[in-house]
Amino acid sequence: MTITQTKTGVRRLVVLLSIGAIIFAAAGFYLHFYLYHPIGRGPAGPLVDRQAFEKVWSDRPVKLVGFGDSMTAGFGASARHSYFDRLVANPSDEFPELANLNLSRVLPNLTPLNIALSGSTSLEQVDYLLPKIPQHDDQTFGLFVMTVGGNDVIHNYGRTPPREGAMYGARLAEAQPWITNFEERLDRMLTVMRERFPGGCHFFLANIYDPTDEDGDAINAGLPRWPEGLAVLKAYNDVLARCAEKFDDVELVNIHDLFLGHGIHCRQFWHRHYQKADPTYWYYDNLEDPHDRGYDAIRRLMLIEMARVLPERLRN
Repeated sequence: MTITQTKTGVRRLVVLLSIGAIIFAAAGFYLHFYLYHPIGRGPAGPLVDRQAFEKVWSDRPVKLVGFGDSMTAGFGASARHSYFDRLVANPSDEFPELANLNLSRVLPNLTPLNIALSGSTSLEQVDYLLPKIPQHDDQTFGLFVMTVGGNDVIHNYGRTPPREGAMYGARLAEAQPWITNFEERLDRMLTVMRERFPGGCHFFLANIYDPTDEDGDAINAGLPRWPEGLAVLKAYNDVLARCAEKFDDVELVNIHDLFLGHGIHCRQFWHRHYQKADPTYWYYDNLEDPHDRGYDAIRRLMLIEMARVLPERLRN
């Protein structure tokens, strides 16, 4: 082998090693920033003002009703760590800043009733869940926490052609009649619920979060491409926002914005929704529900909204 051949071989080896290093670095970058979704540890979500929970809000009988889909049913949460359970009572491993901070403390005559059904759409909730709300006397106040509409949007994950109640993959124009029906259906739900509580009630209505962190790239989460998915989701959230604006007894709980930066792009420091203080993933394995930390964040936001509204509402 000549000196020239040896040099050529060395150059080829250097090139191959360089290409290998680039491929290895690119693969590591992709795994770390696109496929790795750390769930983190410890508390998640906003701080709750403990002072707001130092005094009893009301001695009235209050029925806390959980209504809606798997988020309110607590799918993906470990025992007693759903947002509904944590509103009623703290789990044994509660974080110190929220120890003994719950609705039972400020509403001593609270009775919980969770009728939420995992996988249910708003159509099914009208047919199967509304009849489960019993009629109450005029002394009992109804306190509703609700997650509705999310399954209407995401089902059936593109496995079937889009239809009402399972509109994944739909164009916005195609979905518009279904969105209009959802708004009318939501109004009917609230009307029936008010009739079941002649003593008054109040609704804490969560909007729908977005695991793609507003990028609309569900394909990166293993789902079929949906070009107009963000537009359909926004239209549903607009319905929920209009409902809260229209009725004095409805509060919008904005979990959509709360969860931004905690979806499939949580590790991407260049992303516009990157959460430097907690760059972690708040969703369960199914992408559709939260895990324990996500439920903690929802519980905190619910408590903040309730503390802002309920003391005055229950005095009237």
